[in-house]
Amino acid sequence: MRPTLYEFAGGEPAFLALAAAHHERCLADPELNHPFSHPGQHPRHVERLARYWAEVLGGPPLFSKECSDHSAMLRMHAGNGDMSDLGRRFVECFVRAADDAGLPADPEFRAALRSYMEWAVAEVLTYPGPAEDVPRGLAMPRWSWDGPLYQSDQK
Repeated sequence: MRPTLYEFAGGEPAFLALAAAHHERCLADPELNHPFSHPGQHPRHVERLARYWAEVLGGPPLFSKECSDHSAMLRMHAGNGDMSDLGRRFVECFVRAADDAGLPADPEFRAALRSYMEWAVAEVLTYPGPAEDVPRGLAMPRWSWDGPLYQSDQK
């Protein structure tokens, strides 16, 4: 049986390394720096980000149990208007952070990571208006080697 993307990446330590590397890359980016350096950021932002990505990519549901839900994540990022260039930059930082974190260089794995992040950024960008526009109770997304898993696909 094929491992999940989470397992293939190396589990929790790999996602902590990925989130830390991504955060550093965003801080170094002249356009992404502002949203990543504001004083109101959660003190455990990197850990929470790692748990979110880990859960989506096949890991344990730690984000859902300990942090929040998918709707809350979308509400946190809503209300910023058109951010399409920031979205592109965010994806590129994510892709490069996978290198920085030493994630497997397997082309199929890397394609699945990029595909997920492009989808995730597009979803966030669908809520340019106020946070109240985001529906409550959205299911946590799940992503596999072949793309999104839907409720009927999940076991």
